[in-house]
Amino acid sequence: MNAQSVLITGASSGIGKQLAIDYAKEGWHVFACGQNEEKLNQLIEAETTDRRQGLIEPLVFDVTNADEVQTVLGTLTWLPELIILNAGTCEYIENGWVDAALFRRVFDINVFGMLNCIEAMQSRFTANTHLALMGSTACYVPLPRAEAYGASKAACAYIAHTLAIDLANRGVTVSLISPGFVKTPLTDKNDFAMPLLVSPEYASEKIRQGIGKKKREIHFPRRFSLFMKMLALLPLNIQLAAIKRMTGKTA
Repeated sequence: MNAQSVLITGASSGIGKQLAIDYAKEGWHVFACGQNEEKLNQLIEAETTDRRQGLIEPLVFDVTNADEVQTVLGTLTWLPELIILNAGTCEYIENGWVDAALFRRVFDINVFGMLNCIEAMQSRFTANTHLALMGSTACYVPLPRAEAYGASKAACAYIAHTLAIDLANRGVTVSLISPGFVKTPLTDKNDFAMPLLVSPEYASEKIRQGIGKKKREIHFPRRFSLFMKMLALLPLNIQLAAIKRMTGKTA
């Protein structure tokens, strides 16, 4: 392939969809992955109508189904040099009432779905491979109701950082993407204030800029992410008190 190529999971909506659109505009060959074939086809129709320079090719599979992932990703004619594992979900618990099935659903997509994709492609990683994993600023500090989501994204962050070490001898670049609040169908379900909410277009721009510079962590919007990082440096009792005050939780 002469054109640059990128594989994006969760490309049927939100950040993944915007990344697919923008990379296609820049002339990349885009493998747009998702389990909703209709939405992926709509993305291709829009790409054709807009006469973008690249090509969007749909790959339909469920990241939580290891056999499907292996069948589709394990048999690609060539492996794109850029792989963005973006597919994810979010569910909240209420009043600390743990629901193991809810945790399992969130981890199945956010963590094991990501690992299924890596496992299917890892034998073909080269020194040109750039692997970008979708994390979240939500894992920086403990947030109410976000036990399942935050824990899953903390796992993603740990996996990204350790893979960056273990894959270095093969020349593979690993980046962690840590967004704040981005307006997507997922965050549209939130029933609380989302400070410094940004658009998918903004998120796509920041992600593409960071990937272009091979940054190890891409976090945005910086006012929000740096605040959360600084909060995470404080002693835990101060963190908890600050979070309770910020979110209106009683002490």
